[in-house]
Amino acid sequence: MTKLSFVIPCYNEREGIPELLTALEETRQVLGPSYEWELIFVDDGSVDGTLQLLEAVCRGSAEARVIRHPSNRGLGAALRTGFEHATGELVATTDSDCTYDPREIREMLRLMEQGADVVIASPYHPDGGVKNVPAYRLFLSRNLSRLYCWVIGSEIYTYTSLFRLYRAEVLRTVRFQSDGFLSMAEILVEALLVGYRVVEHPTRLTVRQYGQSKAAVLRLIGDHLAFLWRLVRKRARVPSAVTVRGGAVPGR
Repeated sequence: MTKLSFVIPCYNEREGIPELLTALEETRQVLGPSYEWELIFVDDGSVDGTLQLLEAVCRGSAEARVIRHPSNRGLGAALRTGFEHATGELVATTDSDCTYDPREIREMLRLMEQGADVVIASPYHPDGGVKNVPAYRLFLSRNLSRLYCWVIGSEIYTYTSLFRLYRAEVLRTVRFQSDGFLSMAEILVEALLVGYRVVEHPTRLTVRQYGQSKAAVLRLIGDHLAFLWRLVRKRARVPSAVTVRGGAVPGR
């Protein structure tokens, strides 16, 4: 039986936790007995009661646990902590605010079974979509993705999505420096440069219903541009980068 670890960073998400737990339980039912289940919630210094709620939910559970950061360190730091504690052969990451539907992990697992090393839930794929997402966020994400494609020579549509599925080997190999939201692009770029097989699963992104986005937009733009400039200076090219919309994945 394959073990699937879900790593879920949480920062001041108390309002949305009940919906998240419902979605995760339904996801587990969708997968059935084929996968061993592990939930790792990383509370990144929440001050709204998120930690206490998660601890109450996980208390006594053999499958779910909470790892706590005493202070807010950022998305990348929370992911790094989660990856260190994950024990599954496959590791999924998803948002705590349900802007992506975790039930879609079933389709992502099928792509993994066909040979992918990383599967990205991709709203900017031509077969994906967005709903009620602010125009500035769409403009930022889509244009950053175009820049990444140009710099590293890939055909990936979405570089910033947190909803992903990895082989554990990828996370043991890839190193990323950012403690913030840049980490998502950094992980993906490094995986492509190593030569891992990357597949996009078209999905729908919806605006969050609870809480507020934690991203500081101007700072995030600056972080991406600085990272892109570092890539340009290294003249990075990935001749084997692969994006597959379904079916078998070509070899690297």
